[in-house]
Amino acid sequence: MKIKVIGLGKMGLNLVSNLVTHQHEVICFDINIEQRQAAKKVGALAVDTLNELFLSADEEQSIYWLMLPSGKITEEMICLCQANLKLEDILIDGGNSRFADSIHYFHFLKEKKIHFLDVGTSGGMSGAKNGACMMIGGEKNIFEQIEELFKDLCVENGYLYCGEAGSGHYLKMVHNGIEYGIMQAIGEGFNLLHHSRFDYDLEQVARVFNNGSVIRSWLMELTENALRENPTMAGISGQVPSSGEGKWTVEDMLEMQQSAPVITQSLLTRFASMDEEKYGEKIIASLRNQFGGHEVPKE
Repeated sequence: MKIKVIGLGKMGLNLVSNLVTHQHEVICFDINIEQRQAAKKVGALAVDTLNELFLSADEEQSIYWLMLPSGKITEEMICLCQANLKLEDILIDGGNSRFADSIHYFHFLKEKKIHFLDVGTSGGMSGAKNGACMMIGGEKNIFEQIEELFKDLCVENGYLYCGEAGSGHYLKMVHNGIEYGIMQAIGEGFNLLHHSRFDYDLEQVARVFNNGSVIRSWLMELTENALRENPTMAGISGQVPSSGEGKWTVEDMLEMQQSAPVITQSLLTRFASMDEEKYGEKIIASLRNQFGGHEVPKE
């Protein structure tokens, strides 16, 4: 197939490499010239402007794949695509857009008879390059029309048609919420081991956890890799940014009046990690001094 990719960041460039490896014809664009040059090195045709990309359209039907940050950038690009794509073209959003936005994009593009699939993509950079996990929402007949594309890009049993528009990105949102909770548990567990009375080799702990134990996983394998490279975690601030999907998961949980305490607490821990001022903790320390005469630690 001929695929037109917009966005050659960490995931997009690896996706292009995967497509080329499976002998798809790739035409791509990114505002960064270095990323375009990198795409050329893996065998793709990188154009210098979006207009060139749109002008390279096939006579009958073209397939476009967006790999852009969620929010305003994706929204603006979809507006551009709506103005430039032709009837029956297919537009795939493989980024981490909010599912409600994807539902809006589906109907917005449908007005011009452009087909839209929302595709949640998991597996990180190595997955994008060597075999990803994908969760697909949108019209079933359009998914079936290009299903071979997902077979090529994903590991065996690594893609799922989820249903109507928005369902792919909703599933990826909850997936990321689960990911937050698992990573939080790993971090807390290894923190306990780090501070315990026993002199553990934590790299070896991660290795043994990942061989036959109930908690073996790719994340545990990555924990082993990280501890091998930096056993003391020296030079790392400890701040853990939140990309948005955990927050969206918690917001939807509250709207449905359901319960997800582990995911919620892992999100709140990330927020707390970003607070360098620690103003609230300073208030608490001052209160302890006020009512109990406890010493207030100084910076």
